[in-house]
Amino acid sequence: MKRPTARSRWIAGIVSLCAVCCAPFSALAQERTLELTIITETSNRVQVTLGQSALVRTDRLISRISLAEPKVADSILLSARQVSVIGKAIGKTSLTLWDSLENVSILDIEVMPDVVRLKERLNDMLPEEPIRVHASHDGVTLYGTVSSSVVLHQALAVAELFAPEKVVNLMQVSGVHQVMLEVRVAEMSSTLTKRLGVNFGAIASGNFFGVSLLNNLISIPPDPPAFLAPFDISSSVNSLLRFNAGGVAVTGFLEALKEDGLAKVLAEPTLVTLSGQEARFLAGGEFPFTVPYADGTVTIEFRSFGVALSFTPTVLSPDKISIQVAPEVSELDFANSVTLGGTTVPSLTIRRASTTIELADGQSFAVAGLLQERIREVISKFPVLGEIPVLGALFRSSSFERGETELIIIVTPRLVKPLDVAKQTLPTDGFVEPNDIDFFLFGKLQGKGGTHGRWGKFDGAFGYISSPQGAVQP
Repeated sequence: MKRPTARSRWIAGIVSLCAVCCAPFSALAQERTLELTIITETSNRVQVTLGQSALVRTDRLISRISLAEPKVADSILLSARQVSVIGKAIGKTSLTLWDSLENVSILDIEVMPDVVRLKERLNDMLPEEPIRVHASHDGVTLYGTVSSSVVLHQALAVAELFAPEKVVNLMQVSGVHQVMLEVRVAEMSSTLTKRLGVNFGAIASGNFFGVSLLNNLISIPPDPPAFLAPFDISSSVNSLLRFNAGGVAVTGFLEALKEDGLAKVLAEPTLVTLSGQEARFLAGGEFPFTVPYADGTVTIEFRSFGVALSFTPTVLSPDKISIQVAPEVSELDFANSVTLGGTTVPSLTIRRASTTIELADGQSFAVAGLLQERIREVISKFPVLGEIPVLGALFRSSSFERGETELIIIVTPRLVKPLDVAKQTLPTDGFVEPNDIDFFLFGKLQGKGGTHGRWGKFDGAFGYISSPQGAVQP
């Protein structure tokens, strides 16, 4: 083995020196490839992910820095050539750098949401939904077509975690979004009233008289002499009896009544609206009533009555619908009216329900029901005299009332599409106006070829009328 000569040792030293000298340049070259931004005399832009940092290197010695909006980002001067920028909130700001010669460089900082993590989260939770994400310093934009409203709300909830209150929703829900709601309000009520009352009046000579005023079947006129004037008889009296005994004229006033009542209420409003939009329906009218004020003025206001329907549907999926529904059926009740300023204002008998349910397309649900039975008994009588068997009925006034009510409200939502107007059958299609001979001589309400009433019922598919025989007429 030969020993290295002086010349070989000199060449090896030169090679080693070159390697040592080139190493910093190699490292610097590698470091330059990792630089995010190299500040020059012109303005630059850096995008920083929210909650993360970005390293900015410059080829000049930095003497001081200034950040325009500390709430959006934070900056740290690591060395004379390195600045660390940390994203604190979604937004935009600027970073100003000064070198030792007071040359100014401006860096635009945009703090962006973590789009990569957001896409990963959406892909993990909703792998079958083609949701696309676009981010900027203003927030996050989601777009694409999803399968249901439930998926849409889930995607928005996830995006809110990455960009609170800065999520723009451009997603669309596939499928049908028009909802028709059929509501049936059915009520049967029966009443039974029994009343038996007796009033009597006796008038004799010598200013002698006697009067019974139980339940005010009769009353005494206010003009004197009251005991000589005839009695005022109420409308509830339906029998009179009078006889004279020993110069005394005795008159009996009798109320004997038995009354049966039966009422049927059937309302079937139907209304169509878009998913997420409220729809209102009213078939009835408005009645006026006066409203007096403290200064003596009187205004007129109106109150609506009839069949009303308000609902807001939300299509959750192709086979599920969420509905906020509020049906109402009201009618005027003059039996419980009040008088304001000489004007009689009737009260309202109202059947109302308000609820939120979820149903499949075409399913029916009873959202409200009522079964009520009420009994009211009143006996007015004279003490002692009214307790006498048989004869005590002359000194008593009895009233018995019983009422039964059964109410049910059923709703049915349907997903619907527009109809062909040319094939649509209307309830008025079967009407033919009668001529003068049919109307005046024969008393006909429709002309020849017309049908009496509706041809069928609106119980088939939406937009069709089904006949009693089961055939469907388009």
